[in-house]
Amino acid sequence: MAGSPENNASLSVQKVTRSESSQAKKSQHAEEAIFYMNCRAAYLTVLKSSLENIKSKEQLSLVLQQAGRNPSQKTVNKYWTSQTTTLNFDDFCTILKKEKPATKTELLEAFGKIDTDNTGYILHDELYKILTTRGEKMTRDEVSAIIKQGDFNCGGKLDYNKFCDLYLRTSEQCCKTAREKLEVDSRLRQQQFGNQTETSSEGFIPPVSKPSPRISRKTDHKPAPAKGDSRTPSRPSSAQSCKASVSTSVSVGAGSNRNTKLIEPDTMKEWQCAQSKGCFYLEEDGEIISHKYRLHLPQRSAVCITIKPLNLRQAEGKSCHWLSVDTALYILKENETQENLQLVSFTEQQNKEVFGWKGELGSGVYWLLPFTTGCRLKKVKTQVTGEAKLVYRGEDGELVLTKEFRAALLDIFETIDLDGNGLLSLEEYNFFELRTSGEKCDEDAWAVCKENFDMKKNELTRQGFMDLNLMEANDREGDPSDLWVTLLSLGYNKALEMTEACPFVIDIYAEKCKPRIKAVYLEAGSWQLNRAVCKSVVNKGEAKVMDGCENIIIYTYKAGRRITSVIENKSDNKVIIHVNNEQSKNCLSNRGLTVFAVEVAPKSMMVSQHVMPLNEQEEWLYNCVHSLLR
Repeated sequence: MAGSPENNASLSVQKVTRSESSQAKKSQHAEEAIFYMNCRAAYLTVLKSSLENIKSKEQLSLVLQQAGRNPSQKTVNKYWTSQTTTLNFDDFCTILKKEKPATKTELLEAFGKIDTDNTGYILHDELYKILTTRGEKMTRDEVSAIIKQGDFNCGGKLDYNKFCDLYLRTSEQCCKTAREKLEVDSRLRQQQFGNQTETSSEGFIPPVSKPSPRISRKTDHKPAPAKGDSRTPSRPSSAQSCKASVSTSVSVGAGSNRNTKLIEPDTMKEWQCAQSKGCFYLEEDGEIISHKYRLHLPQRSAVCITIKPLNLRQAEGKSCHWLSVDTALYILKENETQENLQLVSFTEQQNKEVFGWKGELGSGVYWLLPFTTGCRLKKVKTQVTGEAKLVYRGEDGELVLTKEFRAALLDIFETIDLDGNGLLSLEEYNFFELRTSGEKCDEDAWAVCKENFDMKKNELTRQGFMDLNLMEANDREGDPSDLWVTLLSLGYNKALEMTEACPFVIDIYAEKCKPRIKAVYLEAGSWQLNRAVCKSVVNKGEAKVMDGCENIIIYTYKAGRRITSVIENKSDNKVIIHVNNEQSKNCLSNRGLTVFAVEVAPKSMMVSQHVMPLNEQEEWLYNCVHSLLR
C-alpha cells in the first residue's frame, strides 16, 4: 500500500538529514586528516621519524616554525619547562592545537595599537624603540634585518599591511615546503602515514591526542605513576620490521548492540534511590573532563546503578549530538584511603542509551568515575553561518535576553543543577564557575548574590540564574563577549548548539538502605580511571598471546556499542606495537588513522584503542593486527 504524502515527505527529510550529517562527518574527517598531515610534515622536516622525540627547546622552536608558527621565547618556555626532558609527536600535535597561526586581522590589530592615527605606517625609529625595549626585546641587528626588506619599507616608514602579507606568505611557505618534502619521499610517507584513503567515512578518523603529563591540566590531582607513563607515537618507523603479531576480528550485525542484558528487578520501584547529574566537557586539545562522585552505602545491599545521556529539550528540526555519545560508569571501592581504590565493576549492561550494573555492594564509600571513549565526543568543525544573538535592547532601551539564549540558559541550568531540585546550591554553582571562569565563588560573594538575585533556602532559582547572566550583559553594556566565553566553555557553538559536551544522569537504587551520592571533582580522567578501564578489559576480554613473543598479550572486549583493546607488556623492556586496522569496516576510533604505533612501558598495560560503529544501522567489522616492532 502506498504511503501518505506526509509520510513520504517525512522519509525524504530524514534521508536528506542523514545525507547532510554524513557529508559533515566526511568534511570533518578530511579537515582533521589535513591537520595531522601538516603536523607530520613539519615534524619529519626536523626529525627522522615520528617515533623520535623532541630533545631541546631549539628543536621545539624549529618544528613549530616548520608548521607555520612563529613562537616567541615565552611560548616555547610554556611548553618546555625546567622539568621537561623530551616531547613526543602527540605532545607536538597538542601544542599546535593550542598555538593557532596568527591571522592578518590579528596582526593588523596589533600594529593598529601602535599606529594610533591609522596611517598604515610606523616610523622606523618608533619600531626600533618598541621592538628593542618592550616585551621580548629584540636586538638592533634583528630589527635592522626587518627594516632592510625593501618590499614594505619606504621613506623611513614601515608599511605594516605589506609586512603582514609577507609574514603570512612566509608561514604558509614553511608548511608547503614541509608537505612537498614528505610527498616526494614516498617511502617515508608510507612508513609514517599508512593508507590515507582510509580516512573516509568508512575509515578511522584522525586521533584525539593524549597530552603528556608535562602539559596536562592543573586539575589532574593524581599524576600517573611512572609505571604507566606510556607514549603513543603516531607511526612506526618501519612496518617491515614487524616480527611477532596477533590478529583479532569481531563482526557485529546492524543494531544488534543496542540491547544486552539490563533488566531491572520487579521490586526496584520500591527501592530507595539517589540521583545526580553531571557532564563530559571537551577541552581545546581534545581531552575530556567530567564530574567524579563519591557514593556512600550505610549497609550491605543489592544495588542497580545506571548512567545515560541527559535528555534535554530538543529544538524542532535539530538533532541532539550528545544523545549518541557513549557513556559508562566505573565503580571503585575506597579502602582506607582515597588513593587506594579497587575496581568493583562497571556498567556493561545496556538498554538503548542506558548503561547499567546490578549486584551487591557492602557498606562503605565507593567512587563513581564516568567514562566516554572519545569516539563520538570530539572536536566538531560544523559550518555555522552567522552568530546567534544573545541580547537586544527593548523598546524602553533596557537589555533583554533573546528567546534562544534563554532556552540555552535553561538547558545549562538543568545540567548544572546536579541534584535536580530546581535550585543551585553554592557547591553546584561553583562547579559551573570553575568550568567557565576557573574561579570559585566564596561565601561572601554568595551573600551578595542573595541580596541581588532570587534565591530560595540559600539556593539560586532559575530566574535568579537568568538575572545573573543579564547583569553580566549589562556590565559590558550589551557586549556579549563574556557570555560567549561561558557558552563556549560549556560546549556550545556560535549557533547555540551543544556540540562539545555531553550531560548525563546517574541513578543509584538500593534495596536495603538510602544511598548518598555527591559530586566531588570536575577534572580529567585520572590514572585510577585509566587503570580501571584496563583492568575491566583484562578481566572480561579475550586474551591472545602475541605469536613469537609470550610477554605481550592483547586483550579485546566488546561492551555494548564499543570494542576496547588493551596491550599488556610483561617484559622488562619497553615495546613499540604496530597497530593495523586497514581491514576494519564502518568503524570509528578514538585514535584515528588506520595504522599507528604505541609505546608500552615495561611491566605495564595500556589501552590500544576504543572502536565504535560509524553507522549503527549497518554491520561493522573490527579487524585489527597488533605487531611487535623490533
